[in-house]
Amino acid sequence: MLEPAYQADVVVVGAGVAGLSAAHRLTSAGMTTAVLEAAHCVGGRMSTEKVDGFRLDRIGQLLSTAYPELGLTPGLDALVLRPFAPGVLLHSDGRHHRAGAQAGVGSARGALHAVRALANAPRPGALPRSRAAAARTGALPGGRAVPLPGSRPGGPWQSVPPPRVRPGAPLGTAVDQARLGAALTRIAATPAERLLRRPEAAAAEALAARGLPARTIDGFLRPLLAALLCDPDLTTSSRCADLALRAFAAGRLCVPEGGAEVLPELLARTLPPGVVHTGVRVTSVSTTSVTTAEHGVFRCRAVLVATDARAAAELLPGLRVPDFHPVTVVHHTTDEPPATGGSLLLDADRGGPVAHTAVTSAVDPSRAPEGRALISSTVLGTPPDGVDTAVRMHLARLYGTSTARWETLAVHHTAEAVPAMRPPHDLRRAVRLLAGLYVCGDHRDTSTVQGALHSAHRAAAAILSDLGAGGSMHRADPVRGAAAEAA
Repeated sequence: MLEPAYQADVVVVGAGVAGLSAAHRLTSAGMTTAVLEAAHCVGGRMSTEKVDGFRLDRIGQLLSTAYPELGLTPGLDALVLRPFAPGVLLHSDGRHHRAGAQAGVGSARGALHAVRALANAPRPGALPRSRAAAARTGALPGGRAVPLPGSRPGGPWQSVPPPRVRPGAPLGTAVDQARLGAALTRIAATPAERLLRRPEAAAAEALAARGLPARTIDGFLRPLLAALLCDPDLTTSSRCADLALRAFAAGRLCVPEGGAEVLPELLARTLPPGVVHTGVRVTSVSTTSVTTAEHGVFRCRAVLVATDARAAAELLPGLRVPDFHPVTVVHHTTDEPPATGGSLLLDADRGGPVAHTAVTSAVDPSRAPEGRALISSTVLGTPPDGVDTAVRMHLARLYGTSTARWETLAVHHTAEAVPAMRPPHDLRRAVRLLAGLYVCGDHRDTSTVQGALHSAHRAAAAILSDLGAGGSMHRADPVRGAAAEAA
């Protein structure tokens, strides 16, 4: 029989969430598709290491229940999101403070709460009306001494005061807190298109120019945005920061049940058999073919490059490579976990390397074996020397407990974890480079899972528009066919 003109309608290079999502949309529209992945498993940076019954994310980017693409992406119907406790827990001056829990879904109830808080705010300098109120705003005395992490018996000790939860500081006065709540409620209800029309600056500059009290900015918004954007210096575009705040205020921060790898695995599982091929290294692409190191040349009608930004630029000369934010995730386990109620804990004082931490197994019990707790902590930027010791010392202060007996499960450092989004940042970078040559990924949108999925949505739509959904030619195994032709 004569060989067909091509092995597949579309060849997708890269089996991360963007490539797999685009492949699902293409195959659902009737396009024959081949997904080629150089690694021996799908997922890319969304990978999860399994150690002694623990599930340890390599990067552990935070998701939001308000990400639209999580609900719009075909294949993610079975995804289970495990939310953190509402808002976040801030550590400041030896105490824990609940913040952002009343932003909710940007509804009338959130606005009503803000109005009531403004109306009921006490006058500056006023004392609590009851002893109970005084107890809520104060702290029980009595810290305790614990050994320094890693020290020998009888070695140096450190003083660790017990964390005490307060609803107010470091957000400022009750009026400041109510104004913040009203601002979060407003941004939750603001259409994304309107946020994208705002003047653009670095996030740190934009916060300072918006009239919020410095205490609210430094004590809440800076640590929150640093965690959401993986950008400790807040050099990110203010428009991207506004989108991140909008997702926080409109939904709940969450993690996928079972680990980050669940997203790409769900997407891969819903593709027809024979579509995804791992261990296939692509060396060059054109509008009608893909050349691989081990399996020869794939002929096709279109090519979609869905790799990370650096790998995409190697295949597509001239594509800009952004700067990146490094991320280090340190996983510990203990049989006596600190009680944080499933909260994401941020350090408002920035008194150590940890930007945010959580008892992850309290949020998603599937990530740890029974009787053990998993504590996952994120360090942003270049990690210090002896990162595990530095993280343990910081965690002892954040949680108010000794970490000397905690067991280190893994230290994952990813130098190019998150593409930087410094201004001016185009949130809708072109996905169509030429007719027949396309690109998608978080570097074409926002540097989030939402951005990766949305860029895949745009790329698939562009391909279907250019090629149409009909006229595809079917071949059982394009990898085997291309290898045979090369031989």
